[in-house]
Amino acid sequence: MPQGDILPSPATEPEDLDQKPETEEIQFEDGFTLKTIIGAIFIALFMLPGGMYLGLVAGQGIGDAAEWVTIVLFAEVARRSYAPLKKQEIYILFYIAAGLTAVASAERGLAGGPFSWMIWNAYFVSSPSAAPFVSEIPSWSVPSPNSPAILQRELWHPDWWKPIALLLVTEVCGRLSWMGMGYALFRITSDVEKLPFPYAPVAASGATALSEAGTESWRWGIFSTGTVVGLMFGFLYIGVPVLSGTLLGDSFTIFPIPFADFTTSVESFLPAAIVGLSFSLGNVLIGFVLPFEILGGAALASVLGMVVMNPILYHAGLLPSYRKGSDALVTKLSVDMDFWLSVGIGINIAVAIIGMMLVIKSVREAKRVSAERKFSLAPPKGRGDIPLFIAIGGWLVATAITIIVCRILVPNFPLWILAFFGFIWSPLNSYISARMIGLTGRGIGFPYLKEASIVASGYQRVDIWYAPVPLQDHGWVAQRFREVELTGTKMVSIFKAEAFMLPVVLVSSFLFWGFFWNTNALPNAAFPYAQNFWPIQAQQAAVWQQINLPRSDGAQNYVLAAIKPLYILGGCVAGLFTFGLFTVFKWPLLFFYGFAGGLGLFPANTLPQFFGAWYGRKYLAARYGVDTWSRYAPVLLAGFSCGTGLIGMAAISIALIGKAVAKLPY
Repeated sequence: MPQGDILPSPATEPEDLDQKPETEEIQFEDGFTLKTIIGAIFIALFMLPGGMYLGLVAGQGIGDAAEWVTIVLFAEVARRSYAPLKKQEIYILFYIAAGLTAVASAERGLAGGPFSWMIWNAYFVSSPSAAPFVSEIPSWSVPSPNSPAILQRELWHPDWWKPIALLLVTEVCGRLSWMGMGYALFRITSDVEKLPFPYAPVAASGATALSEAGTESWRWGIFSTGTVVGLMFGFLYIGVPVLSGTLLGDSFTIFPIPFADFTTSVESFLPAAIVGLSFSLGNVLIGFVLPFEILGGAALASVLGMVVMNPILYHAGLLPSYRKGSDALVTKLSVDMDFWLSVGIGINIAVAIIGMMLVIKSVREAKRVSAERKFSLAPPKGRGDIPLFIAIGGWLVATAITIIVCRILVPNFPLWILAFFGFIWSPLNSYISARMIGLTGRGIGFPYLKEASIVASGYQRVDIWYAPVPLQDHGWVAQRFREVELTGTKMVSIFKAEAFMLPVVLVSSFLFWGFFWNTNALPNAAFPYAQNFWPIQAQQAAVWQQINLPRSDGAQNYVLAAIKPLYILGGCVAGLFTFGLFTVFKWPLLFFYGFAGGLGLFPANTLPQFFGAWYGRKYLAARYGVDTWSRYAPVLLAGFSCGTGLIGMAAISIALIGKAVAKLPY
C-alpha cells in the first residue's frame, strides 16, 4: 500500500472489480426463507429500539447499521453451519432491515415503526402550538391532552384504541396500495418501455456486495476501515450525549447537534443570514458517494439563498417576520414564510413541468419506433411474478377502503376530491414519476396540492389533516422492483417479506414505543435532536393545520398570506429559464436538479457534503483511480454508518437498561 493511503488496496486486479456483463442471463431464486424470517425477528427485537433512540438523539436512523450487522452476523453463522447464505437471501435480509428500521420522519427524528407517529401526536396535542385549536383535533387520531392516556403516557390505554385501529387499517391499505400500483408501474416502465433506471444498478450492486462481508475481498477491507472510523466518530458524536444523558440526567455534547449555529454572531452585518457548520463526518462521506454536480448545485443554491440573498431581502423590506436575535431554526421559519416558501413552490412547479415535458418527449419517441419493436406484458420466465390484474385489484381495493374510511371520519369533506385523488390523480402522478425515475433517476412532485385542495374546497375543520386522504406517489416503487430483478430475487419473495414484516413491525413498534414513552417524557434534555427540533416542527404543523380555519378577527391566515402568487410565478419562470440555459449550453442537468433542490437547505449541511464530493473527486479518485474509487466510496460509507450505528446501539442499550430499572428525573 503506497505511503499515505488510508484505505487498503484491492485484493484483486482492477479488471476484477468490473461488474458482469448486463447481457448475462439472470437466474432467479426465492430469497424469503427460514433464515430471513429469523433475521427479521432479530432486527425487530434488537435494531428497532436502537433506531428509536438514535432518531431522538441525533435525528438519524439506524438503517445502515441494521443492514450490515444483521447480514454480517447471519452470514458468519450460516457459513460456520456449512449453509452459506444465497445472494437472494442476503438481499431479502437487506430489504427487511431497511424496511423495519426506516425513519418515519427525518425532520422530526421519528423512527421505530408506525407507532412513532402516535408519540408525535401525543406531544403535539399537548404543546402550546396546538392550544388554539386543540378541542377540534379528533379523538380518533389522538386522545385529548387531559386524557390519562396522555398524562400518564400509556400507549395501551383504552383512549388509544380508536387511533390504533385507524393506524392498522391505514398501514394495511398503504402497503397493499404501493405494492400493487408500484409493481404494475414496474411492469410497464421496465418490461414494456425498457427504461434504463440509471440508479437501480448502483443500488442493486451495493446490496449484492454484502454477500462478500466477512471474507478477504476488497469490499470487506474497505468496509472495515469505514467501520473503525465510524466507531471513533460515533463515540464522540452519539455515544457521549446518550451516556451522559443517562448517567447525569443532562446530555453533554462534544460536537453540536445538529450543527454549530453562528446566525446570531453575524446578524450585525448579515441580518437574516443562516450561517452554521455541521460537524457530522457522515455529511463528508455522503459527499463521497452522491454525484458531484448535484452536491455542487445544492451547495451553491443554499449559500446564495440563505447567506447572500437573505440580507439583501431583509434590507429590501421583504422579510418582515425576521427578528434579530433569532437562531438558525427560527430564522429559517420566518424567511421561508416571508419569501422562500412561495419561490420554492414555483421552482418545484417548474421541475414538475420539465418532468412532464420529458415524459411527453419520450412517449413521442417511443411511438416512432413502436412499429419496429414488439413488446409483451408477459414477464420473464422464472422471475416469480404475480398476475397483473391481482396487483391492480389490490391497489383498487386498498384505495376504495381508504376513501370509505376517510368519508366516515370526515363526512362533510367533498367525496369527489377523495375519489379524484385516489383513482385519477395518484395513478397518473405515479406513472409520470416512475417514468422520470426510469429516465433520469429523479421523480417529480406537485407541491402543496393537498393543502391547496383543502383550502379551495371550503372545508373549515381541523380533522381533515388527520384523515387518510388518498394522495400518493408510488413511482419510487418501480425502481425498487427493478433492483429486486437485478439481484436475481424472485418477485414473490418481496410480497412474502412484506406480508411477514407488517405484523412484526406493528407488534414490535407498539411494545417498544409503549415502554419507552412510559419511562420518558418527550422531548427532554437527554434527546438533543428532539428537544431542538420538535418545538419548531410543532409550530410549523400548527400553522398548516389552521390554514383552512376562519379567523375571528377577519385577518388572512398566516400561511395563506405567505403564499404569494407573484413570487410563485417568478420562481416558476426562473426555474424554466434556468433549465433552458442548461439545455442550450449543454450544461450538466444534474447540477440544475441539485440547484433546484438545494435552494431552501441549510448551508451547514450542504457545504460539508460538497467538500466531501470535491475532496473525493480531486484527491481520492486521483489516487485510487476513478473507477476504483467509485466502488470504494459506497462501501466506505456503509462501513462508517455501521460503526456509528454500533456505537449508538451500545450506548442506547445501556440507556434502555437504566430506564428499565427506574424512571430518571428530568
